[in-house]
Amino acid sequence: MGDKGLVLVVEDERPIADLVRLYLARDGFGVQVEHDGVAGLAAARKMRPVACILDIALPGMEGTEVCRRLREDGDWTPVVFLTARDDEVDRIVGLELGGDDYVTKPFSPRELVARLRALLRRAAGPGEGERVKTLGDVVLDPARRVVTVAGVPLNLTPTEFDLLGHLLGRPGRVFTRDELLAGVWGYASHAGTRTVDVHVAQVRAKLGSAAGLIRTVRGVGYTADA
Repeated sequence: MGDKGLVLVVEDERPIADLVRLYLARDGFGVQVEHDGVAGLAAARKMRPVACILDIALPGMEGTEVCRRLREDGDWTPVVFLTARDDEVDRIVGLELGGDDYVTKPFSPRELVARLRALLRRAAGPGEGERVKTLGDVVLDPARRVVTVAGVPLNLTPTEFDLLGHLLGRPGRVFTRDELLAGVWGYASHAGTRTVDVHVAQVRAKLGSAAGLIRTVRGVGYTADA
């Protein structure tokens, strides 16, 4: 296993899988490659990787279904989807099932690795000095990567956690979708603003009774406000 942990790559196109494996290994990751969804799900459950890179169109079981089953297990390992076409439906379905990011084929393997590193940095959380954020019944502890609503902990993906933390960091401040893409995902040019909308909807659904704390400002973006 590499110094940075094991990444599971589930990709049925072997030349793509080999290329991704090569670039991840060069960057210090250990890599386990599977070529169908059933084997990918079994490997994820057995090996507990630090992240999963899942092709959406897989034999046996689609990548979105692999992700859904992991989330049902309570496994919130960061997931990056690979999609063969720039199809909004593929992207949105993947994100709604708990994915953190997506990359459209053809892609630069260097960009994929860079985005995976950024996702893992976010998932690792900030230093101990980062303050706890509180708004209404919602308490977000960046150091422990824990969010509670009225004392009840929530299961958030790393991206959902960071999106909520970004909004709670400046209550009342209205963020545009492009600002959220840059501040949370770390880029604005490789993802559409629909990505933000889907993640906001997912966070609201998980906040339950506190969902109203995230408010849509029509034509602008989003704000967290009690």
